Amino acid sequence: MSPRASFDLEKPKSKSSDCGFDMNFVIPDFYPAAAELFVVAMSFVVLMVGTFSKDPKGLVYYLTQLTLLGAAAVTVTSMDGQVSFTFSNMYVDDLMGDFLKLLVYFSVAIVLLYSRGYMSDRKIESTEYYVLVVFATLGMMVMIAANHFLTLYLGLELLSLSLYALVALQRDSARATEAAMKYFVLGALASGLLLYGISMLYGATGTLEISGVAQAIYHQAGNKTVLMFGLVFVVAGLAFKLGVVPFHMWIPDVYHGAPTAITLMIATAPKLAAFGMAMRLLVNGLFELADQWQSMLMFLGVLSIILGNFAAIAQANLKRMLGYSGISHMGFMLLGLMSGVVGGDRHFALNAYSSSMFYVVSYVLMSLASFGVLLLLSRAGVEAETLDDLKGLNKRSSWFAGVMAMVMFSMAGIPFFIGFFAKFSVLQAVVAAGYVWVAILAVVMSLIGAFYYLRVVKVMFFDEPIDRSMIVAPADMRVLLSANGLAIAVLGLMPQALMSLCAYALLGSL
Repeated sequence: MSPRASFDLEKPKSKSSDCGFDMNFVIPDFYPAAAELFVVAMSFVVLMVGTFSKDPKGLVYYLTQLTLLGAAAVTVTSMDGQVSFTFSNMYVDDLMGDFLKLLVYFSVAIVLLYSRGYMSDRKIESTEYYVLVVFATLGMMVMIAANHFLTLYLGLELLSLSLYALVALQRDSARATEAAMKYFVLGALASGLLLYGISMLYGATGTLEISGVAQAIYHQAGNKTVLMFGLVFVVAGLAFKLGVVPFHMWIPDVYHGAPTAITLMIATAPKLAAFGMAMRLLVNGLFELADQWQSMLMFLGVLSIILGNFAAIAQANLKRMLGYSGISHMGFMLLGLMSGVVGGDRHFALNAYSSSMFYVVSYVLMSLASFGVLLLLSRAGVEAETLDDLKGLNKRSSWFAGVMAMVMFSMAGIPFFIGFFAKFSVLQAVVAAGYVWVAILAVVMSLIGAFYYLRVVKVMFFDEPIDRSMIVAPADMRVLLSANGLAIAVLGLMPQALMSLCAYALLGSL
């Protein structure tokens, strides 16, 4: 507990103090959760301004962006490199959490900028949209910083419920409503699995505190059989949130059915939060059971890479294709997590987990650009979401065709883009862990997956355009989308800085 915000209040000398009430209590240290408290306060400001303003859309948009910028400033100023606990050890502030939160702010801010024109054209830009995005961001922050199962579940449900509502925001769309219902039902099932797993871990160890569970397992205080069953259910719940096989059923339908702007939101920042959740649960809490959960992650990762790549080949809808592609990418991320402990040797852990973190950051950057191009090509009454919509894009805009080509090359793992080094770093960790056959399989699947990425490039550069209309978009979106595409290329040429940053963030937290 930090001394700067801990106060031991004296028992008041009055008759009430003789009635058996203990008036001594310690005020929690709010400093490690300052960013979350700022976002909570700003969510009410956004809601009130949107409710009472005559023309709320523009004002609420800028207030939401200001909220993200302010949260980033608070997070940066509170970073001290130390691991701090607060709220009776239910909340933790460390370098990994701070780094992931900054990436979440950055991702959500870009999502809002890319999406604004799309939402406005379809008359679904509203105060509710921005408030739900703020609450989803808060849920991700809580997930990333949780050191207690209840805190983790609270953040997860705050994020999930916000996303369910966002998917159904376009109320006159039957497709969006159907996607929201599927997402809600399957999400409730996954939450039930996770809760059941948490209850078993609590029954085996007698604590809900993640670090307390780690201590109990280390001292062999828990029932081994109950722990194993709890671990299976927790990994199943986590796999659903990541969208990996066999808990992937919601991904293609929700990606396809949701408005493209909401699909962009689902495909990016929540992946960062899910990675943080995996690190808190599996590495911080259940590290002594690494041999068991690594085997589970290998099974999930290999199946995800196989099914994701094969299923994506058959897709003509780009949102479904990117959904199945995302399943494959999350499989790669799991391969990094499953390479941390080798025969009881933990010296590989930092390299493996940092490669996994680098992969998920790279994937989010690529997803922002890919869906950003689809949003750029969409306009009022027209959805750009099929291969035909990209035909002849080079003749309409050579620059944005080039940006999309860079994204596709990067996702395929072609040198020298960031996606290549993301795959390379994970495969390096997998080989170092002794799973050479897994690395070979992943490479073969990546070669197969290159087909549907290169098909998009072929359509853009070698087919005649069906739609020859001008591409109309705000200047800020054009500039940021261009910077997004260039970042994929530049970080591919110079990936070491981001790799080192991921390793440094994890080093301060493991």
